[in-house]
Amino acid sequence: MPSIRQSLSTSLSALTRASGAGLRMLVAFTLLLGVAYPLAVTAVTTLAFPWQAAGSLVTADGERTTARADAAASALIGQDFEGDEWFHSRPSAAGDGYDPLASGGSNLGPESEALVATISARIDKVAAREGVTAAEVPADAVTASGSGLDASISPAYAALQVERVAAARGLEPAAVERLVADATHARTLGVLGDTHVDVIALNISLERLAPADTM
Repeated sequence: MPSIRQSLSTSLSALTRASGAGLRMLVAFTLLLGVAYPLAVTAVTTLAFPWQAAGSLVTADGERTTARADAAASALIGQDFEGDEWFHSRPSAAGDGYDPLASGGSNLGPESEALVATISARIDKVAAREGVTAAEVPADAVTASGSGLDASISPAYAALQVERVAAARGLEPAAVERLVADATHARTLGVLGDTHVDVIALNISLERLAPADTM
């Protein structure tokens, strides 16, 4: 019969071997899944989709760019446009607004008095700005998205703003409507998401609109 000392020595040896094997597996999978895999995915996406990998950046002229120094916006992140000459984005609860480092909603429920008051104030503001009744104000004009970063609005909200923008820029409404149509995108694959209007692209197009294009 083996002695207690021998049994303990055998058990300790087996435990050491098992621990060593586990540690080697940990190191191997850490290097494989924590280093090699992310680097490989980054390399493939950078080569195959350089614009998207760089953050879907666009210049002030609406051109795609991978250089941050040349970028005026990201096609994926909304901005707060002020003034009657611009199409306005939907509200944002991400940080001070459209902050990608603070993405998220207000976390206020439908019974929240603060949320009800905020929505009511937004409805009054939009209705007065666009010269419509409160009932004509679309939901996305007064509510923030879950991410707070949406760069798009509904066709209804875009249509509501056409008259104001056209008047502020001295353009024919029909010319502005054509820009809205160009910036309108259908559902992805026909089933994902909703038909939406890219506000970033739309406002860039407004700046590039030549007088001859308004006829």
